[in-house]
Amino acid sequence: MTRFALELHEVRKRFGNADIIRGASLRVPRGERYAIIGPNGAGKSTLFNLISGRFPPTAGEILLNGASIAALKPHQINRRGLARSFQITNLFHRLSVVENLRCAVLWSLGYRYSFWHRLNGLKDAQERAEYVLEQIGLKRRRDVAAGLLTYAEQRALEIGITIAGGADVILLDEPTAGMSRSESDAAVELIRKVTLGKTLLMVEHDMSVVFGLADKIAVLVYGEVIACDTPANIRNNQRVKDAYLGGHAPQEETG
Repeated sequence: MTRFALELHEVRKRFGNADIIRGASLRVPRGERYAIIGPNGAGKSTLFNLISGRFPPTAGEILLNGASIAALKPHQINRRGLARSFQITNLFHRLSVVENLRCAVLWSLGYRYSFWHRLNGLKDAQERAEYVLEQIGLKRRRDVAAGLLTYAEQRALEIGITIAGGADVILLDEPTAGMSRSESDAAVELIRKVTLGKTLLMVEHDMSVVFGLADKIAVLVYGEVIACDTPANIRNNQRVKDAYLGGHAPQEETG
């Protein structure tokens, strides 16, 4: 079995006459945490949409655990072990926290669409939902409607839904966007805990989050990965510096 959980080989995406992704290549080893950064308009969200099956690539290859997923639909990719979150929370706002999580675990436990099963009677689904509830720190909020949670709690629930199905490869799209510093710090600890032993690929603009979580940082500029290295080496990479506002490389925020 390949040691890489996720591989992109010369991936391209064109919309009309516009080339958004221009031959991006990246290899993410199993169990490591990678961050994708880049200036606005670099193609980060498009790249995530290609990996998760929302867009088909115009050219190139995308491999999940050594098998091609470039022609698969999002639900097919998910069933092969990849799950993602989105920039905007995507919850069932009228359902409780635990009910949201219970919905997220059903398929991975073998349950299909049926009118003949009462969810309250599915012991394994309930136990799995309660376990994830404990992981994300929302046990005291289990019966609260998701729409009544604070923003940070909704983001935590979104992460819980992402990991609930047991995927080994997790994609997080700006998981701390809109958070205060204290909320962001808490989110980093949550992400570190729930992705332990899994493969993480995230897009994030908060450099303190990126430098605090990532084993490696991939820099995307105009649809190409121009560098992929450790945080320390990325900070000192001249090509990366040149890509950021007149030669200033992204720095880890302090204070």
